[in-house]
Amino acid sequence: MRYSVQIVGVGGQGVLLASIVLGTAAMRAGHQVSMSEVHGMAQRGGSVISTLRFGEGVVSPLESAGGADLIMGFEPVETCRYISLGNKDTFVLMNLGPTYPSAVAAGFEEYPDVQGLVEAVRSRTGNLKTLDATKVALSAGKAVAANAVMIGAVAAVRGFPLEKGLLKDVLLETVPENSRELNSKAFEMGYDAMS
Repeated sequence: MRYSVQIVGVGGQGVLLASIVLGTAAMRAGHQVSMSEVHGMAQRGGSVISTLRFGEGVVSPLESAGGADLIMGFEPVETCRYISLGNKDTFVLMNLGPTYPSAVAAGFEEYPDVQGLVEAVRSRTGNLKTLDATKVALSAGKAVAANAVMIGAVAAVRGFPLEKGLLKDVLLETVPENSRELNSKAFEMGYDAMS
């Protein structure tokens, strides 16, 4: 068994933390693991992508276009930008909460219609699940926990080969002690949102 995950978003959303949590959980589950990330302007809200591959005989962290089993899209535009990494059978978990680029926030450009972005992804795969992870995280206590919501949601994805309890344990070991209660609640709310 080999499994490939593409985690995409923008800087500050916790894409790299999510890849560390999933990668560490995969190692603890006994899988060979390989990871790679590209985060150029991540600290300024730029595009971030992390590739995680695990399973038998995994050597390279890179995945060919169309080879992803799962795309975790932390941001709607970034999910569309990287949809070519999947295929018609790829499961896509898409956060509906946008992160506005500075040009949009300043009023110089308009953000695309989110429903249009959803339809663009749906035209590429029938395996799309959406949730507003940012809104769920706010319900848990703080928007910053949206990555924990996404990790909880991926734990509920049918066929995802890592167990819920393992993912949650690794998440709570990885985040600072003073944010564990928030992340635990956000994780569970993300899991429940997929049920």
